[in-house]
Amino acid sequence: MKMKKFGSIFLATTMLAGVLAGCGGDEGGSSSNGGSSSEGGSSSSGDTIKIGGNLELSGGVSSYGSSINDGAKLAIKEINDAGGINGKKIEYIVKDNKSDSAEATAVAINLATQEKVVAMLAPATSGNTQATVQIANDNKIPIVTASGTNELITVNEDGSLNEYAFRTCFIDPFQGIVAANFATEELGAKNVAVFIDASSDYSKGLAAAFKEQLEKNGGTVVVEESYVKGDVDFKSTLTNIKGKNPDFVFIPGYYEETGLIAKQARELGITAPLMGADGWDSPTLLELAGKDALNNTFITNHYSSNDPDETIQTFVKAFEAEYGSAPNAFHALGYDSVYFLKDAIERAGDDITGEAIAKALAETKDLALITGTFTVDDKHNPVKSATVLEYVDGVQEFKTKVDPQ
Repeated sequence: MKMKKFGSIFLATTMLAGVLAGCGGDEGGSSSNGGSSSEGGSSSSGDTIKIGGNLELSGGVSSYGSSINDGAKLAIKEINDAGGINGKKIEYIVKDNKSDSAEATAVAINLATQEKVVAMLAPATSGNTQATVQIANDNKIPIVTASGTNELITVNEDGSLNEYAFRTCFIDPFQGIVAANFATEELGAKNVAVFIDASSDYSKGLAAAFKEQLEKNGGTVVVEESYVKGDVDFKSTLTNIKGKNPDFVFIPGYYEETGLIAKQARELGITAPLMGADGWDSPTLLELAGKDALNNTFITNHYSSNDPDETIQTFVKAFEAEYGSAPNAFHALGYDSVYFLKDAIERAGDDITGEAIAKALAETKDLALITGTFTVDDKHNPVKSATVLEYVDGVQEFKTKVDPQ
């Protein structure tokens, strides 16, 4: 295990424009209270505290939302089994936004006005989370996104703060900077290719941060190519990339396309290291690419289940006991999002209202969670570390951790 500290990273991220999503409801839903469900009652009356979940349980990015949901349910079970929050059990009401921003809006309205929750786990992607921010502000109900990495979730373009929007993940520019530093300082990359999803602000924003830092480090982007969401044949563009003979290829995108890109790149004889970000983190990536194609590939992510940290390994064992498999970063972020809310609700005391919880969330300091210890900054972003993972024969292995101090 190697620990790196890049002192300028966090300051630099505040100077870069962020973009969509980390990594973008139906009328039905489920209510969970640590394994049982309850009905009726206001958000803070009686023996329960209502927390909503607005997640992608079906649709194009259901891998993300479902993972967040499983992590959240484990945290809620643990909290309720230990006596709840200030003596009250959590009642978890989760609804499927179907990976659609209009559905995410509808779910947020339902949870706020009909279910009367005091806080919500926001969608997995930035686009879907942004569709719920105004509802959170209007109803004074804090939302916490586990993986919405766009800066504009918590802060508007005019610099004004969205008082009720929070996150447990780091923001996009930080990932781009970490990837560039890793490419140049750890792998010695000098001539780099960048292959982006031109239909995704998430991909474009990561690429912009990566390129700026790469050039600061003395590297050169020798070729930049693009694709769009839904593409399946990348061989022509990859042939152009191969012709420039890059010693590193940065591919910030989602797993549906990047898995195919990795597979086709290797088939064409591109042997250079490939690197992405948290959008790669899905079991489907391995299914699409195959384990051999993923060798010598890397991603920036929020945590690693192979990190030897004792707290992380305790979480991994608990998750494996509950679900029978190792937790990915989205599982960990969903778990942390619930404990982030728990800490704030405890500090709010008897005032279990959205206003009090939002105030406590904003005042969070040195909170130790699975994906890192963080303090919330004045833009409602957690100041926390990032992890670099390497795929080895289809398995993610912990490579290094980067501290933003």
